[in-house]
Amino acid sequence: MGELDYTPVPLEYERPAVEQSFAAARTFLELMRRRRTVRHFSSDPVPLELIRDAIEVAGTAPSGAHQQPWTFVVVSDPGLKGRLRAAAEKEERASYEGRMSPEWIAALRRLGTDWPKPHIEDAPYVIVVFEQTYGVVDGEKVKHYYARESVGIAVGFLLAALHASGLATLTHTPSPMGFLRDELGRPANERAFVLIPVGYPVDGCLVPDLERKPLDEIMVHLP
Repeated sequence: MGELDYTPVPLEYERPAVEQSFAAARTFLELMRRRRTVRHFSSDPVPLELIRDAIEVAGTAPSGAHQQPWTFVVVSDPGLKGRLRAAAEKEERASYEGRMSPEWIAALRRLGTDWPKPHIEDAPYVIVVFEQTYGVVDGEKVKHYYARESVGIAVGFLLAALHASGLATLTHTPSPMGFLRDELGRPANERAFVLIPVGYPVDGCLVPDLERKPLDEIMVHLP
């Protein structure tokens, strides 16, 4: 076995008191319990620094072999957002009117969603997250390990960070999503993962009356 290129450094960590841990955990839980997907955005401006900070948080996510196989494209140009909306609605309309099964459409009905996507233009920012399916170093392909899983974790970090900043989000995955790479001029090794409108909710914003599964339905403890 060859010598590993491994240079460890001390972990920056200070163990908190149990009471501090409980307080921090409960505060974060209450914050995240209030997170909701929003489809009606205000056009009010949002400081770009909030978006930058949230993406930096996303960049702290763990990734396979620490390859960090993600790209976050931030779109604020109205013309470009308009083109993204038109392309997304073209694909979504085709899906709702023929590609999707009746069961799928029925499952979505309680969410109040349909093929029109005005939020892509209404929200001040759209973040399109790309998965780097492989790397490129000195013109050579480099295999990426667990790229899709890694990007999924990073998106979770991003949504939490944006919510903590007081911003609303929507995760949108038009199918197919190849137009996003074309419209945004991304390289061949990047594949669109999700499109996320970001902004403040419109005054009087309404959301579906939904309930999340209780803890005893999603957690299994094996003592």
